Amino acid sequence: MVDEPQLASYAAAYAENGYVLVKGLLDRAEARAYREESHALIERLNRDADPTWESARHLGMGERTELKHCHDVQFHAAAFSKLLVDPRFTDVAAAVMGTPNVQLHHTKLFVKPPEKGSPFPMHQDHPFFPHAKHSVGAAIFHFDDAPLEKGCVRVVPGSHRDGPLVHQAEGSWHLPFAEWPLDKAVPCEAEAGDVLFFTYLTVHGSGVNTTSEARTTLLVQYRDPADRPTEDLHTHSLGQGMILRGVDPTSRGTAAAAM
Repeated sequence: MVDEPQLASYAAAYAENGYVLVKGLLDRAEARAYREESHALIERLNRDADPTWESARHLGMGERTELKHCHDVQFHAAAFSKLLVDPRFTDVAAAVMGTPNVQLHHTKLFVKPPEKGSPFPMHQDHPFFPHAKHSVGAAIFHFDDAPLEKGCVRVVPGSHRDGPLVHQAEGSWHLPFAEWPLDKAVPCEAEAGDVLFFTYLTVHGSGVNTTSEARTTLLVQYRDPADRPTEDLHTHSLGQGMILRGVDPTSRGTAAAAM
């Protein structure tokens, strides 16, 4: 469990900068176990599809990069279901949003392969699933170390205060390359067990993994259940709407239950 003063500190940093890196939320043994679970899942799926954004190809240093991934991981392995409701995670998510209730939006597992793990250009997550109150946030669980050379996440502190920005849609939503260069953003280097929390309005991206080891992360997008989407986008994720902490104050009983 995370104590109240620490939660308040995380919430203050999140409000000020649009992100906060929580060190050691998982211990290294836990992170290693989740890394093994992640790579076993990717191997079981044995998918050839590469989810690398076409807009990211120009960041690949002239060589074709690759990415491995899986959506909805909690439907593939019970270990991830447990992680989604772990109070160490959900208490921080609630604190940074400022609500006692945390609702799942979706999950994605990403493995950046050694030497050619794909980058992501600078963007906000907002265009993919806009919401009325902008409560949506992300938690990136690091299951192995993510130094700069592994293509760690980079952020623009305070960018969330500018609200939704105009994105280019070619090859997936991204901000203009010339105006938002990846190498000018702040690297969020992390160790196994660290979790990076950021709002869906925070401008972020990541570089190429040029090392000899994979970079393994789990992305969990969450929201206040009272915050509703403004467009019918990204609604296909399994488990969307699952309450991870607290209750859904907007839920209504069935007609039969009311009788």
